[in-house]
Amino acid sequence: MALARILVDGYSLLHHWPELAAGAPRHSERARDALVEMLQQYQDAGGAPVTVFFDGAGARRKPKNESGSSVEVLFSRAGQTADEMIERAAHRFLDHGEVLVVTDDRAERDVVSGFGGSVASCDNFIRMIGGALEELQDELKTRNRTERNRFNRPR
Repeated sequence: MALARILVDGYSLLHHWPELAAGAPRHSERARDALVEMLQQYQDAGGAPVTVFFDGAGARRKPKNESGSSVEVLFSRAGQTADEMIERAAHRFLDHGEVLVVTDDRAERDVVSGFGGSVASCDNFIRMIGGALEELQDELKTRNRTERNRFNRPR
């Protein structure tokens, strides 16, 4: 079954990736933007749709849900958690293919795997992103070398 969607617990991933937006508070707009940008690069390299969820209740200014980019960004409302949104989305997407939930929240991972979803720890997902981006760089170098050689060939 094909991977239908990757669902990411945004703050969980940010807390396990201190190199991303180094020096920025983990709940800051700068850190969230850096994470979304990295997820966009990963989505571009791998092709699987990505949705990242953030707890939005209690934010100083109301964050906007973004869906215009290749990565969908959703914030929870008051009385709702990002975990609840992820679990509901994972259950709904299962009808369309495999769902991968990225979080280090054990309870959330147990719920998702309990109804048939796949789960990945934040550390494993960070390694997956690194591997996918390295593969893309290698493919681009090979493609560029091939095209350069083809262009420079005498006719």
